[in-house]
Amino acid sequence: MPHPTDFTTERLVRVTHISKCFGDNHVLHDISLDAHRGEMVALLGANGSGKSTALRIMAGLDTHDRGDVSVPAGVGTAMIFQKVHLVPRRTVLDNVCAGGLAHIPGWRSLTPLTFPTSLKEEAMGCLERVGLADRAHHRAGSLSGGQQQRVAVARALCQRASVILADEPTSALDPTAAHQVMELLRDITRDADVACIAVVHQPELALNYCDSVIGLYQGRVAFNQPSTLTDLDTISRLYTTDGKPENQR
Repeated sequence: MPHPTDFTTERLVRVTHISKCFGDNHVLHDISLDAHRGEMVALLGANGSGKSTALRIMAGLDTHDRGDVSVPAGVGTAMIFQKVHLVPRRTVLDNVCAGGLAHIPGWRSLTPLTFPTSLKEEAMGCLERVGLADRAHHRAGSLSGGQQQRVAVARALCQRASVILADEPTSALDPTAAHQVMELLRDITRDADVACIAVVHQPELALNYCDSVIGLYQGRVAFNQPSTLTDLDTISRLYTTDGKPENQR
């Protein structure tokens, strides 16, 4: 069940008792969690524990068999993928503008040459927030991996989403870039008053940058608690075949 937190802000995500099977493979079992405005939540667990499936269900990209996922009316959700899915030949600005197209009437007929000035200005503001305004007119494919993840964050901001779901945003990055991306997500979560749920592979990053940590073990919630009450020993049990967490023994 969701843990009691110090967050008294609006709850933006509520996942209640969701389960998911792919054929005979039970991927998720009775998962529940919350995320509030200004809160950054880490999902941790071994490969195959159901982290990415849970995130995709929250994003509406996969269905669930039982349970419920709810967000308040009018709250938008943006997904940041492990592979950033930028258009490498287009400029950084064009890629960020793509995040805001859905807010523009007749957007399907628009091309980068006809993007309205208001959209470009909004996209530039998003690039300023991630520290890449000076790269706006560079081709996206010319950027480093860490910079491309920052562009993906800016694109999510341009969607005007109040919920950011990040699937392994640091997995392909060197340690310095990984810390920079996690710090960016944390700062945006607080400054933009959004909720962020991130699948994270490095426990140290989760503990350093996230407010809450949720551990998944074989598709079940092993723990759901503030990062300040979580240690590396607790997390390490998620990655052992015979080290089932205490609440599942």
